[in-house]
Amino acid sequence: MTDTAAPKLSRKDFSSDQEVRWCPGCGDYAILANVQGMMPDLGVDRERLVFVSGIGCSSRFPYYMNTYGFHSIHGRAPAIATGISTSRPDLKVFVITGDGDGLSIGGNHLIHALRRNVNLVIILFNNQIYGLTKGQYSPTSELGKVTKSTPAGSLDYPFNPVSIALGAEATFVARSIDTEREHLAHVIELAARHHGTAFIEVYQNCNIFNDGAFAALKDHPEANQIRLEHGQPIRFGADHERGVVMGDDGALRVVDVADVGEDRLLVHDAHREDASLAFALSRLAHTPTGPTPVGLFRQVERPTYDGLMEQQLVDAEQRRGRGDLARLLAGSDTWTVGD
Repeated sequence: MTDTAAPKLSRKDFSSDQEVRWCPGCGDYAILANVQGMMPDLGVDRERLVFVSGIGCSSRFPYYMNTYGFHSIHGRAPAIATGISTSRPDLKVFVITGDGDGLSIGGNHLIHALRRNVNLVIILFNNQIYGLTKGQYSPTSELGKVTKSTPAGSLDYPFNPVSIALGAEATFVARSIDTEREHLAHVIELAARHHGTAFIEVYQNCNIFNDGAFAALKDHPEANQIRLEHGQPIRFGADHERGVVMGDDGALRVVDVADVGEDRLLVHDAHREDASLAFALSRLAHTPTGPTPVGLFRQVERPTYDGLMEQQLVDAEQRRGRGDLARLLAGSDTWTVGD
């Protein structure tokens, strides 16, 4: 008897025939390799995968994936991906965006996709700079950042992408780092298996225009990466000697475990329905220059926009029968103007 089971795909099967063209040393290479390497474990046919991007260095991504893809317009990737996901619920849709594309011109599209809980995976590459247009400050650039567009230093207070996603009631919010291969792959796979909008911020180095922006986390990971694990006390350091506690005022702060005792440490609850704890964790570090949480901040279940819309259409058809477009166009809200 012939085995007709489909052969297991490999990373190579998800790599297109296009030459990957980013600057040598760009963090985008690592993210691409992680996504391509994770795809076979996801168990989804290439024909059911769609990658949608906007404009920016990260937006070359669909060309390099051997799947369906859509290189769309600046900031509008979440809106276009929403249309794909709601009209074709059988597809798995990814949005690839950057801190400029997703948080500047695309800010409104991003937050509304998050609040609607459309069945999407949104991966935001955050390098704290505009790379494609050659080094202007972005919505995540730090105060005082000197760039071509801010020669005297940026006056804009930067966005915290994780805080924005949590404030928009996203049902899945995580953060990882381009060079943390295993951690990033794990987070992306968790997001891909989530039903609803999954948002991942990836700290991604731009070695041309903003090199070393995340050096504190990359060069000193034990001292500065606060790894979040659901159900575990939040602690970090070479010997787990530091931790996070909640003060009497409700604020979170980093402490030495020896000073407060292990019983005082905050236990992470990523599945807590209320997003306030996850939001407080996102505020431990507004910019990644010291101890900064990475990992899964929040994952909860909520009906998706896609599912609710589909049910609404089913209910309407059961009540009124199948719709008649011609009758709708010539319905009671139209009239004929006499000669």
